[in-house]
Amino acid sequence: MLLYGEAWPRMPDTESLQDCPCVGPTREPDLHPGFMEEERNSDEKENALQERSLSAASRDGELQISAVPLAQGKVEERKVYSGDGVLGYLEMLEAQAHELGLKQEEKEQQEKKLDRLKARVQELRAQRDELRAKVELQEKRLLDKEGVVTDPAKPSAQTVLEWKMKSIKAMLQIFYLTGISGKLTKHGVCFCISTAYEGTYLDSYYVDLLIKPEVKIQRHSVPVFIPLEQIAKKYLQTDIRRFLSVLSDHLNAYVGRRHQADQLEEHFSDRIEGTLQRNSLCNLLVFNYNVSSNNKTFLFNVRLLYGDLCRSLPTEAIISCETGALSLLAEMAAAHSDAFRHVALHKAFNLLFNAKESQD
Repeated sequence: MLLYGEAWPRMPDTESLQDCPCVGPTREPDLHPGFMEEERNSDEKENALQERSLSAASRDGELQISAVPLAQGKVEERKVYSGDGVLGYLEMLEAQAHELGLKQEEKEQQEKKLDRLKARVQELRAQRDELRAKVELQEKRLLDKEGVVTDPAKPSAQTVLEWKMKSIKAMLQIFYLTGISGKLTKHGVCFCISTAYEGTYLDSYYVDLLIKPEVKIQRHSVPVFIPLEQIAKKYLQTDIRRFLSVLSDHLNAYVGRRHQADQLEEHFSDRIEGTLQRNSLCNLLVFNYNVSSNNKTFLFNVRLLYGDLCRSLPTEAIISCETGALSLLAEMAAAHSDAFRHVALHKAFNLLFNAKESQD
């Protein structure tokens, strides 16, 4: 027992212990073989778990990487499906609506232009009639004045010649507004008749007249199939204005019929079967064209006859079908015949087939 203030005995160091005979040399304690085996097994299990975690992580990464192109492929597939499906159909409808809108706008502009031209024609005709009335009144006054000096039953040759020259000058001013112009020559006057159809200038024809000793045609460029001699025989000696007006009507109607046939061959060649047959005066047109009904194609034969040579629209439109007189085809042929008799030929084709395609 230690008392307070006494020092504790010092422990011997290791070296002194080793030298002590009662204590043997120090050595590590011997471990049991089973304990060592269990420690090795636990290390192997831990390594195995780590390897499994790494492999699982690598597999998850591969799956994530491989899932990216798969998702992209689904998106692309969905885009393609959308483009070929509803969206593609909507785009097609939008394009068709846009095209129809442009056609409708163009048609409205053409109708407005046609209305303006018709109004201008009416205005020019009113001016022409007014000028004709003034000229006739002036001629009447001149004849009355000459009748005071000379015998009204038989005026002098000089008076008649002066009257003719004044009348021709007045006519030059009048017919200039209606497409007829002219100029004085040494022996008479040369008239130029300009033709047009629906505001489109086409051709000009010339008639050179002699007025001494009587009015007659010296030369002209009128086609041979225009009945110039009959018109001249009927009006040239009595009414030059009427002569030029009738001749102008014949020429404008002829170029109008020719223009319609040319437009039909140019713009509807895919509809016409074979060739369009026409005579030199273009007052007889014969052609065939295809129509579709109930998923079948039928061939219509058309014969257009222009009985009035002063008009550009046919007086008769005979349409027949080789397959027989079916009720549906008969109604369609009647509708086409009515259109050909009231609308220009190429415009009638445009209206009929555009309406058919819009219905389909």
